[in-house]
Amino acid sequence: MSLVLFYILAFISEIVGTVGGFGSSVFLIPLGGFFFDFQTVLAVTAVMHVFSNISKLVMFYKGINWRLMLLIGLPAVIFVLLGSWLSTILYLKYAELVLGIFLIAFSIFFFWKPDFKIEPTKPNAILGGTVSGFLAGLIGTGGAVRGLSLAAFNLEKNMFIATSAAIDFFVDASRTVVYLNNGYLEKEYYTTIPFLLAVAILGSYTGKLILKYISGVQFKKIVLSFVLIIGVIMIWKTLAQ
Repeated sequence: MSLVLFYILAFISEIVGTVGGFGSSVFLIPLGGFFFDFQTVLAVTAVMHVFSNISKLVMFYKGINWRLMLLIGLPAVIFVLLGSWLSTILYLKYAELVLGIFLIAFSIFFFWKPDFKIEPTKPNAILGGTVSGFLAGLIGTGGAVRGLSLAAFNLEKNMFIATSAAIDFFVDASRTVVYLNNGYLEKEYYTTIPFLLAVAILGSYTGKLILKYISGVQFKKIVLSFVLIIGVIMIWKTLAQ
């Protein structure tokens, strides 16, 4: 029963991540902590993201901005490997606490400065890729930083999703290899993989349909509210343990 609830939450996270442009891991990593240990959550989320990004690329591949994909994607892949490696040697409760603090700081900042934009420069794109990759490897989510970096270049909606998915695919594939090689996904959870595939495809497709009808500005305010609440819950849960 708990796995069914997890799949439902994963499906919702995928929809919200697709529409909001933050990536599903912003929600799925902290929520997954109520079902699995942190290492398992990292592995399960990474595997689902690989499937999710493949499905997004199938639907939006014509919109990829290859220049930005390389500028942000190359440093992201290099530093996701570093972050993933660090996750194998750090005390994981610290990583969960860092994630909670990151979610709260992220949501408060964008409530305070909703129109904040990074300058669309090459150094900023590379820096965004570096930070997003490192966070993705260490705490499982870097999509918010990557989304902020891409948003600076005022990409059309489909191009934004396609370019983000292309970057994320290589980032998640890289960290998945590190997680699996270090035993983050126990054999008992291998049966979740087909369900994660189905959730990724259905969630991405549903998100694509919703994108046609919803206001991005209003939706992001709702998303940020949930991110703030999740961050508070995660810090409380970590400190309570």
